[in-house]
This record gives sequence, C-alpha cells and structure tokens, in this order.
Amino acid sequence: MQQEKIWDTDAARRYDTPGSGMFAPEVLGPTVDRLVQLAGDGAALEFAIGTGRVAVPLAERGVPVTGIELSLPMVEQLRTKADEATIPVIMGDMATTVAPGKYALVYLVYNTISNLLTQEEQVQCFRNAARHLTPGGRFMIELWVPELRKLPPGRTATVWQSEPGYIGLDTYDVLRQHVVSHHFHFDETQQARLFRSPHRYIWPAELDLMAQLAGFEREARHADWSGTEFTAESRSHVSVYRLPPTQ
Repeated sequence: MQQEKIWDTDAARRYDTPGSGMFAPEVLGPTVDRLVQLAGDGAALEFAIGTGRVAVPLAERGVPVTGIELSLPMVEQLRTKADEATIPVIMGDMATTVAPGKYALVYLVYNTISNLLTQEEQVQCFRNAARHLTPGGRFMIELWVPELRKLPPGRTATVWQSEPGYIGLDTYDVLRQHVVSHHFHFDETQQARLFRSPHRYIWPAELDLMAQLAGFEREARHADWSGTEFTAESRSHVSVYRLPPTQ
C-alpha cells in the first residue's frame, strides 16, 4: 500500500471530523497550546501537514506555519481553510523534501512518522528536521507506544478501540516491526466501511537513538500534550528533541 494511494480524494474528504475525534477541542486545544509555547517568536514547519488540522489553528494563534505534504487531495482539502499565502505547502515526502527557510520548530503529530515504513526513512526524517532548524531549535513528535504486551503467543492482532459504529484493530508483523491499522465504520445495516494504513512502529528508546544520530538531544517526554508524566503504562507519548545551541 503506497501512501499516495492511501491518502486519496476519498480519504481526504472523510478525514476532517470537526468538533469530534482528533478534532475535538479537548484534543486539539492542548496540542496547539504546546506548539505555540515551543515555537515562541519563531516559525514552525509541519511534516505531513495533511488537511491542516493543527496548522490552521496554530497559524490563527500567530505562528507562521509552513507544511510538507505527500498527498495532493489532502492539500486541496487544506486549501478550503487557508490559502497558500497563509500556509505555504511544499509537495513531497517528509524524509527528504526541503522547505525554504529556517524554523524554530518542526513537528510531527498523530503517529505520522510511522507512515515511513523503514528504519532508514525514519532516520532520514530526523535528519531532515535537523536541516530545517535554527541552532537550539526543536523537533516534536507525537507517537503511540506499540502494544505488543497485549499479544499472546500465536496471536497477531489487537483491538485498540471499540465503540458504537467503530472498531479499530492492529495486525502486527513483529519481525519487520510493521503494523497495519484497520478502521471499521458501520451502522445498523449490514454494510461496513474499511480504511487501512500501514506503519512501522518505533519503540521510545529507538526513537531517542534516531534523534541522537541526527544531532538532537531529548529535552522532554510526556504521555500527552498537557504534560502528564510518561510511565510504563502510557499508550502514547509527546517527545521533544532539541539541537544544541550555537557555541
């Protein structure tokens, strides 16, 4: 499954859920608040900007935002909310594409670094972030913690969410560190809609090593955008890496 084919016109049309899910105020508000704090007086670059879920409210808070995005349909959806002058977008992948200028903050939200399906590409993504940052600049990543402890011997799938009208499950290939997320949406009829996306999962310690290879130091790690302590039971994390300031 190629990423360009996954994030097609239909996926872009269904992606936005204003006021609910990842667009709920209690989810989006702390995200934007934290990014505003980290950007300070500088500009921000979002890898895989998508439809502008985070970039649009961040720009409305006064932070200049530029994006890199692989999917043209996702950018077309973004353009219904903000024009090119407000939020410039460079088409390409987040591992190698270069945006003009330098930034105080580069960020990757909602597990998106795992859309890169090899360790090499993920390391390249860190290096790409580093080349865009000013000295002392920060790279922030939001990522889930692989739930392999839920996999008994011989089982390859876990259900990570189940609610009326929706079931989310992941199938794991532990040899390649690959997982495919399956999203089933259904109603009272016998019809269901399936959306699938492949990922390469990353352990927190592996992520830290990728950062070191690109010249970063880890500055902070929390369980969420509000700063909750990260523990062994945390299902996700928000990690901040920083380049050394100029000596």
